[in-house]
Amino acid sequence: MKSRETFKVVMVVANGISAFHLSVPCLVFRDAFQDAFPDRKPLFDLSLCSVSGCEVATGSGFSISVSDDVSVLEEADIIVIPGWDNAIPHAPTLLIDLLTKAHQRGATLVGLCLGAFVVAETGLLEGKTATTHWGYSEAFTQRYPNVVFDSQPLFIDHEQLITSAGTAASLDCCLHIVRKLHGSDAASQLARVMVTAPFRSGGQQQYIPAPISSRVDQPTSFTLVIEQVEKHVNQPVNIDDLAKRCAMSRRTFTRQFKATYGCTFGEWLLTQRLTLSQQLLESSDYAIAQVSELSGFGSESVYRKNFKTAFQISPSQWRLNFSGMREQE
Repeated sequence: MKSRETFKVVMVVANGISAFHLSVPCLVFRDAFQDAFPDRKPLFDLSLCSVSGCEVATGSGFSISVSDDVSVLEEADIIVIPGWDNAIPHAPTLLIDLLTKAHQRGATLVGLCLGAFVVAETGLLEGKTATTHWGYSEAFTQRYPNVVFDSQPLFIDHEQLITSAGTAASLDCCLHIVRKLHGSDAASQLARVMVTAPFRSGGQQQYIPAPISSRVDQPTSFTLVIEQVEKHVNQPVNIDDLAKRCAMSRRTFTRQFKATYGCTFGEWLLTQRLTLSQQLLESSDYAIAQVSELSGFGSESVYRKNFKTAFQISPSQWRLNFSGMREQE
């Protein structure tokens, strides 16, 4: 997808959609974005269109009014199907035709949760991997046997075709789109406003745990020590030393960290260093070896391996995607 100042995002709303699934793209692409960047020109122009008419009955017990019909898809850069009726009816032929034509002219199709069924119905996913809510894996594989189904990742990105797992994974997917188009800083700031993780782990560790640091009104020795580690995340660190500084045993420190942050200290530290490396890749022309060193990794090969495991692309490709700069060897 070409870089531009504003992307036109159109959500396809169908009867039976969950109110939560409907709200996630609205939150990420408009509401929370305005809160995160009040003085910044909107990066997304979001609108909704209806499949079945101006009055749409949600699966949450109320109806909403949608003024546009699916003809607005002809102008969209990104088309999001934020969900579908739990009975997973086949999508109307008109919608499938419009989605196919939009993809042909370069638009990105995004199927969140059961919306992945609609994207698959276009035939564009044949021979490619896709995901949806794990509870519908059998239905998906039976209906689309030529699509390689993977129930593990939170989402799968094939450039113009993106599918996500169910419920909260839709949020991860939408944040990924922000990160893909506008960089990790924008996605991280947006995640802070929404009090969620910039990215989380999937079954194949497409994304590793990265919870926002817990904060308390009265700082303890534990939180103060972790804050210091955050400020100097590229420096060598030893769990035994940290535990001692917190007046804890290693076992107590490990248990306390897992309870507070939802992951192990090693996972958290790796995520912090990878996040720092993303920022360096996007904002500097340092060689990959320098980025590795400045991010706290002991060797370039270890850094490259961890980066590829976490994000499914190399540091060089990340830089090319998000900054337009090529690797400086």
